[in-house]
Amino acid sequence: MRALLGLGSNLGDRRRYLADAVDSIEGVVAVSPVYETDPVGGPGGQGPYLNIVVVLETDLDARALLGVCRRLEAAAGRVRAERWGERTLDVDVLWVEGTTVDEPDLVVPHPRMWSRRFVMAPLADVAPDLAPDDWELAAEGEVRCLGPFDALA
Repeated sequence: MRALLGLGSNLGDRRRYLADAVDSIEGVVAVSPVYETDPVGGPGGQGPYLNIVVVLETDLDARALLGVCRRLEAAAGRVRAERWGERTLDVDVLWVEGTTVDEPDLVVPHPRMWSRRFVMAPLADVAPDLAPDDWELAAEGEVRCLGPFDALA
């Protein structure tokens, strides 16, 4: 089935963290261009994020994909010290074909993806069928496309 993961990094070698994560994910069929965005929420003084959306073909369910996300973050040395704080790597399960989950530690589709331009812009590039026609009106924040993922990794 098709699944989408959102990846972001704003600490350390942002490009390397994203590239290493993508290289570690099985079943990748598409990677969006890289977008740079200012942080949304969280403490002030953070640097900009690099964000991508990855499309997978996988047999893993949403819970197993969450495990993949956590392993990728741990491999990048992610420390969960502060909510929405700086991070070497943040990986979210955005959407899983035919799946809805509403649990304390996992909600699929991701509850804030539709309102965040840093998710919707790269998502619209790799899964335009999932992006509502008016997503640009509803999504907040500014993004800067830095080009194809392969050119920056």
